[in-house]
Amino acid sequence: MDPAIPDITISDVVVSTAGRDQGQLFYVIGTDDMFLMLVNGKDRTLDKPKRKKRKHVQKVLRSETRVAGKLRNGGKVLNGELRRDLAFLAGEMQANNLGG
Repeated sequence: MDPAIPDITISDVVVSTAGRDQGQLFYVIGTDDMFLMLVNGKDRTLDKPKRKKRKHVQKVLRSETRVAGKLRNGGKVLNGELRRDLAFLAGEMQANNLGG
C-alpha cells in the first residue's frame, strides 16, 4: 500500500475529495487494498454503498459514537442512524472551524 495514503479502517469517517460527491462525509463499512466502501445513509445506503478509491478520500476522524461501535462490531445499523450521526459530526466540525 502507498505510504502517502493514511490507514483507513471500518467505522472511520472520511470526506470525499474528488467526484460529484466532493466535500461529503461518509462512514467506511468495508476496505481492501485500493478501494473503500462508503455509506452516508441518504444517497449511499447500506444496501448500495459507494465504491471509491482510497486516494480520493481524506480521513477526518475515528468516530467514537454508538453507530461507529456498531459498525466495528458488526451490529445492525439503520440508514437513519448514519444520517443523524454524520449530520451531528458535520455540525461539530463546522462549529470548530468557525470558532477559531
